[in-house]
Amino acid sequence: MENKLGNPQKTIEIIQKYQFAFQKKFGQNFLIDSRVLDKIIGAAEITDEDLVLEIGPGIGTMTQYLAERARQVVAVEIDKNLIPILNETLGDFQNVVIINEDILKLDIGELTEIYNGGRPIKVVANLPYYITTPIIMGLFESNVPIANITVMVQKEVAERMQAGPGTKDYGALSLAVQYYANPYIVANVPPNCFIPRPNVGSAVIRLTRYEKPPVDVEDSGLMFRLIRASFNQRRKTLQNSLNNSPDLTFTKDQIAGAISALGLPAAVRGEALTLEQFANLSNILCKIKG
Repeated sequence: MENKLGNPQKTIEIIQKYQFAFQKKFGQNFLIDSRVLDKIIGAAEITDEDLVLEIGPGIGTMTQYLAERARQVVAVEIDKNLIPILNETLGDFQNVVIINEDILKLDIGELTEIYNGGRPIKVVANLPYYITTPIIMGLFESNVPIANITVMVQKEVAERMQAGPGTKDYGALSLAVQYYANPYIVANVPPNCFIPRPNVGSAVIRLTRYEKPPVDVEDSGLMFRLIRASFNQRRKTLQNSLNNSPDLTFTKDQIAGAISALGLPAAVRGEALTLEQFANLSNILCKIKG
């Protein structure tokens, strides 16, 4: 098609035509490498039966690739200055809906119901790095039916999502993501694949949603409070971190007893525990509370 994006020349041409000014507050970096776009589309496993929710379509580069493969694409763009550009670059596609809205304020459950009859959707995004975690966790916690989320994020964040116990990247984000989904880093993406070039490396990560969480936990809210507390002071022992947390009301003896019941040493740190161990710790403390 005549307006096909995915290369620097066409992207610059569109930006100049509309005299578009990049907004730092929206973290705008447009992809200009068709090989990376192909990797994202391949990783998301888009079929002609899928509804794809794209967050932050920018000038519509990835949207075009998605629209060629999906049954329908709903593209949510916060920047109203990009809407006229999207109307041009996506004008040839009858299966794209453009919504000028903040994704964090949108009722994605309602959107899924309207455009996909409540069936699982696929999410694809080149996410603004400053707001990656709220968007991803918001999608998971909303209980919207999602098959997978394939996103471009800061390389460090992708590594944290995939990290395991005992590594420097392992933390609350690792455990939160791994409770909801199986993370897989698809590709690392250097800064020269974007206009403008970001100051950091990027990565594409696919999060395949679990039908049910991989651990049995009676109170997931308590488990996540334990996780956050244990990593808020990650150099301290797990016992001290939990004892110092204002979000927890257990006594020092109750915490020590629960850690001992798990068969863990008193000096263990939170970064050594697996998701399953945090779930078990939460279940033990739940009984004490209950």
